[in-house]
Amino acid sequence: MTDRDLGTLAEHEGEWQVRFERRLRHPLEKVWRAVTEPEHMQAWFPDEMEGERRAGAPLKFVDKGMNMTFEGEMLVFEPMSTMELQWGPTNKLRIDLRPDGDETVLTLVETLGELGEAARDAAGWHECLVRLVAALDGTEQPANGTVWDEEHPRYVEAFGPEAATIGPPADWKPPTS
Repeated sequence: MTDRDLGTLAEHEGEWQVRFERRLRHPLEKVWRAVTEPEHMQAWFPDEMEGERRAGAPLKFVDKGMNMTFEGEMLVFEPMSTMELQWGPTNKLRIDLRPDGDETVLTLVETLGELGEAARDAAGWHECLVRLVAALDGTEQPANGTVWDEEHPRYVEAFGPEAATIGPPADWKPPTS
């Protein structure tokens, strides 16, 4: 498992899912804080997530680059293990952590609203995970959008044209770091 490993696309119970697995050289507690606490999430998560960290809590996602918001809900919140949320009207995002010695294995799964967004979203989560690793390691963050630009063609090739019919909005520009 490396930062360059592509996520996978598979149909699961009639829905399409993009799945990533990363081995992080950090203890579970540090990774849990990075993936759940607002002050740490800002280093890697694509939007500001407002709301309580508890199952059933309403969430609001703020995309400062596009000056827009959308709603969601915390579906599962099991400390040191799982955070699953409704990500907008149709998508779900699940992050599972498990300790492995002094390291942590992170699994991120997005259940997609439409197959056509798979390549776009996979490249986005790929960049987010690269940014998460950099934040955990204390290394320099890549410029916003650069990893997406590099990885998106790889996902289009790996997933096929039917998984790449929905791209970013025409006026999308990555936010500045």
